[in-house]
Amino acid sequence: MEAVYKRKDSYYLQAKKEGFRSRAAYKLTQIVQAERIVRGGDCVLDAGAAPGGWSQVLLPLVGNKGKVAAVDILPMEPLHAENFRFFQDDLSLPSLPARILGFFGRQADVVLSDAAPNTSGIAFTDQARSADLVRAVFSLARKTLKDGGTFLAKIFEGPEADAVFKELQAEFEKVRRIRPAATRKESFELYLLAKGFKSQEGS
Repeated sequence: MEAVYKRKDSYYLQAKKEGFRSRAAYKLTQIVQAERIVRGGDCVLDAGAAPGGWSQVLLPLVGNKGKVAAVDILPMEPLHAENFRFFQDDLSLPSLPARILGFFGRQADVVLSDAAPNTSGIAFTDQARSADLVRAVFSLARKTLKDGGTFLAKIFEGPEADAVFKELQAEFEKVRRIRPAATRKESFELYLLAKGFKSQEGS
């Protein structure tokens, strides 16, 4: 079993100890500390949120004056907070943006996603699926993100990621690739961080 990486690494064990639902919580924590993308009072959309590790990190960051909306087609154990709402829906559901905005009471400051597709083991196929998932998240962001807002999404490295990078460049002031330290060394995941959304309303 040498080819299989150790799932129970230090971040996994730390997550269990500290009560986080996934080791991914530390990736978001590291990104937020480095990039300052979430502030108190923000409205944040967590797309592809299950099992909820990122939402757990976000709630104390936005504080009582902010709100977190989580979306996933999979079920998720609730987080008991007045300023949190979980939508068990497909990201492309036409009624979803209006319901999210109704909960926020305004447009989102940040839309982010740690979602990954079901993988086949075939690199080209998995890269394409990952890119399509990011595009689905961004399609939702177009309808919910404020002018000047921030977008963050996980994607698998490869030509498809380069294509999505260029697509985001057309709609944001600045786009970068980042890789937090909590990402496993053998992983081909990275994050696209896009700041300064140029919404249709703001243009």
